[in-house]
Amino acid sequence: MNRTTLSLIAGVTALAAVTGFAAVSSPDAGATDEPARAAAHLPVERTSLLCPQPSTSDLAETTYTSFTPVTEGTKNEGKAELRPTAEAPEPDGKGDEEAGGGEGEKGDEEAGDGEEKDGESGKDGKDGRGGKDVLKPGEPGKPVTGDTSGGEAPALIGTAEGRFAPGWTVQQTTEVAAGTGRGLHGVACTPADTEFWFPGASTGEDRTDYVHLTNPDDSAAVVDVELYGKDGALKTTVGEGITVRPHSAEPVLLSTLTEEKQTDVTVHVVVRSGRVGAAVQALDDKLGGDWLPASADPSGSLVLPGIPEDATAVRLVAFTPRDADADLTVRLASPSGLITPAGHETLHVKGGMTAAVDLGDITRGEPGSLVLTAPDGSVPVVAAVRVLRGKGEKQESAFIPAARPVGDRATAVDNTAKGTTLAVTAPEGTAEVRVTASAGTKGGTPASKTYTVKSGTTQNIEVPAPSGVKGTYALTVEPESGTPVYASRTLAATEGGVPFFTVQPLPDDRGTVAVPEAREDLSVLQKQR
Repeated sequence: MNRTTLSLIAGVTALAAVTGFAAVSSPDAGATDEPARAAAHLPVERTSLLCPQPSTSDLAETTYTSFTPVTEGTKNEGKAELRPTAEAPEPDGKGDEEAGGGEGEKGDEEAGDGEEKDGESGKDGKDGRGGKDVLKPGEPGKPVTGDTSGGEAPALIGTAEGRFAPGWTVQQTTEVAAGTGRGLHGVACTPADTEFWFPGASTGEDRTDYVHLTNPDDSAAVVDVELYGKDGALKTTVGEGITVRPHSAEPVLLSTLTEEKQTDVTVHVVVRSGRVGAAVQALDDKLGGDWLPASADPSGSLVLPGIPEDATAVRLVAFTPRDADADLTVRLASPSGLITPAGHETLHVKGGMTAAVDLGDITRGEPGSLVLTAPDGSVPVVAAVRVLRGKGEKQESAFIPAARPVGDRATAVDNTAKGTTLAVTAPEGTAEVRVTASAGTKGGTPASKTYTVKSGTTQNIEVPAPSGVKGTYALTVEPESGTPVYASRTLAATEGGVPFFTVQPLPDDRGTVAVPEAREDLSVLQKQR
């Protein structure tokens, strides 16, 4: 497989590292004496995503779905690929010496040669082990899938260029039929970064939580993993200076970092050198499991969107990295507006300590989103909730972190005609939101519809089902009124009477980048680099 690396113009290198590469063109001749113009928003030309190792269970069945929304202004050419990390370590941190060699090298050379059938590459693509392709994207506007099974599937490093880059979205969804953490594990693959917060993790007796670290770069990354419990920082033994080798992944079992057993722990991942992707996989002996995505950056105002209407228990976990305490105002954005839950009006969070509270069945049969506010926004916090559905021995858990706003556009993939719920909340004012359902992986016609979400409410959107849809499809959310909105998507299925489910927030897809207009043609510099 060709892995062409785009040259980056020096003036936008730092920005491109986060959002992708945006082309810069020269203005008309004679314009050099004009005042500086506003930055233009151009489609990114390159982006990357990282997917953690999906599971170590032999019963795991994983589906990868890739989708790029159609974006105006993109070039005709481009490609996207998902390739395995060079090494897929076992959960004890030891690498697989055979990963990426032998047959995998052959698979890499032949990537893209297979014929794609019905827009779904899972049957023709490779499963990602030993350097093989996972899937081969067909064209923007149409999702494709790839499948793998068992507990040996590695973490993945993905790169999209040209017309596939703007808004590229990849989801991995794993079903584990039985055992610790059984259930539906869903996670959106994310860009690399240098800092992550995960409130809601645990080192308790019933939990087996891993923080998965994936390094996409040619040099090693050095990472510190800090743990904070109800009384402050936990004493850790090997949490500092963890080396993640180039193009490799490192699952770190949290209980090996400390001897303290605590139900509620906040994990802080700090990268000393390099960058990584990070996600926490929370596995419970009795309550199933799911991925815990990173919380939005510490802030004095947070939104946790899309708590399912049939949630039987909700546990809120919050943390502030400051020395000062915070008394968070807790409100629920319900379908009728913002309400204060009786008995849970505030949550006191001590500086540097993890706080938690059980909110019970706070939604009471209606969809809702939590809105947390610190007085005057003066103390930044991070937060997440663990949500339970079902009763008795047939309970299942999932996590919803504080989310970033949808921004210009956000996408969720791997949706089905049944079992998909899109929740949208507008805590600051009435919003107009356009929702587009793509064609399916095996056919169908896209459909779009605009919805009004009233101020302070959460609405479960009745998504516009694609006509004649076959397979799974993508949902793209685009705010049209300028009012900030937050969204999440829930996938649900019932297996053996257990309500499997997983929830993913929908942050901005970083499909465009603001680029100041150049005063001279920089294409020469691009060719020289």
